[in-house]
Amino acid sequence: MLPITATAAKQGKKPVRAATSQAALPGPDYGQRLDAMQTADDIALRHQIDVHRVREVLGQARYVAAIAKAVTPPAVGVAKNWRLYRSRFIEPLRIGAGVAFWQTHRDTLRRAEQETGVPTEIIVGILGVETIYGQQMGNFRVIDALATLAFDFPASHPRATERSAYFRTELEQFLSWTLNSGRDPLTFKGSYAGAMGLPQFMPSSWVKYAVDFDGDGLVDLQNSPADAIGSVANYLKFFNWQPGLPTHFPLSFDESRLDMATLMAPDILPTFSVENFQAKGVVLSGEALKHTGKLALIELQNGDAAPSYVAGTDNFYAITRYNWSSYYALAVIELGQAVAQAMRP
Repeated sequence: MLPITATAAKQGKKPVRAATSQAALPGPDYGQRLDAMQTADDIALRHQIDVHRVREVLGQARYVAAIAKAVTPPAVGVAKNWRLYRSRFIEPLRIGAGVAFWQTHRDTLRRAEQETGVPTEIIVGILGVETIYGQQMGNFRVIDALATLAFDFPASHPRATERSAYFRTELEQFLSWTLNSGRDPLTFKGSYAGAMGLPQFMPSSWVKYAVDFDGDGLVDLQNSPADAIGSVANYLKFFNWQPGLPTHFPLSFDESRLDMATLMAPDILPTFSVENFQAKGVVLSGEALKHTGKLALIELQNGDAAPSYVAGTDNFYAITRYNWSSYYALAVIELGQAVAQAMRP
């Protein structure tokens, strides 16, 4: 999922106050935009919220040029590079922070694993890749991020219409959730895409998958590591995490019978049995030969060098439902493994 979250304390039905953000620059006043105010009216009607309050909040959203720039596609010809991408996450600072987080929250992580079947390594890997365990949760006001991308998504993007519709849905989720629960939507900070908290949940993910794992009566993904841990595990469980199943297996190719076009056609969706995989020229060994489920050929480009490949299982695919990228999924897996290795005496 787009990176998938921030939290604020309940503030009752106090009047909405304007909030400033160092990350936000002056831009179009959405309070004067007919499309934005019509959206506010529609949200108020669908969710039975006072229309003046929805208009007041959305009217204080500001366009942020840096957000629009962040979602602009890279220049044509910029090659993906797994080794470079990996180096951003599997590095001493994150590994050390992961060890400290695991040690501090060992019991909570163990409980989440016991209740959902999602391994501690995977939970630790996701929280480390997303925010370095809460150190970098984003400084944009969520209302600014969602409004900018809902109403002013860069037209140059090849999927601009689709992405704009997505962010309008997230804006609606955010406003209906915060206003109906008595939270102040102007206080939430997050990523340029509107993702919040330690696990960087989008508003719809917060509503659907976040849980009160510390039992204090409030789902708080920004200030409660326990809620973040439980929510990540709950998310992966919802997307069919299978306890005990490896995420991927190593492989090689038999070039004499390699059918790369067929193997790559389903992308990262597990489609092939072990037998079919091998018939198409993939060479497996060891535990992979005992696998009874489906597999996908995962390709990770390395710039000008040869790509890397692994055989992804349904659990690898489950991680990509959190962020739709095979590079992200393998970074999560390998960071979790590196932290676990560092934990050993």
